[in-house]
Amino acid sequence: MEKINREMGQSLLALENLLTKVDPTDINKIPFEGSWTAGELVQHLILSNGGFVEVVNGSATETSRPADMKISEIRDIFLNFGVKFDSPEFICPEKKDYDKLLQLNELRRIRAELGKAIQTLDLTKTCNSFELPGMGYLTRMEAMYFVLYHTQRHTRQLENIYSNLV
Repeated sequence: MEKINREMGQSLLALENLLTKVDPTDINKIPFEGSWTAGELVQHLILSNGGFVEVVNGSATETSRPADMKISEIRDIFLNFGVKFDSPEFICPEKKDYDKLLQLNELRRIRAELGKAIQTLDLTKTCNSFELPGMGYLTRMEAMYFVLYHTQRHTRQLENIYSNLV
């Protein structure tokens, strides 16, 4: 569990550090046609990652398959930067102005809660409060890697947004 804890912490911190570089006056600017703003992208991650905090801390049962079985599939999906995805409606950010400091605080809270979950929960158990479309129920371990790779994907997108704002 030390590996996922370290990788998760580094990935989430990288996102936070990149967000700190975005000027507060640019957080709600559209950097290029068809893009979310930096605030919208971060809000998408807050909704998704915050949702996974609830999922991993929710109801879980024994797992009847290898607890890491879907990790490589999740990695291959999210780290394939040549493919564009549409976000499910329930984690689409609202079109509004976002406050960078409030978002940073929320990202830090989520990072702390995920770190605590990694340290205190049995990651081999299957989360049964949310079925991921196309993948089914994930183990807590797979859910953590979902957050990790999803965050890495969007950190790369935030880097692109940031480079178009400066």
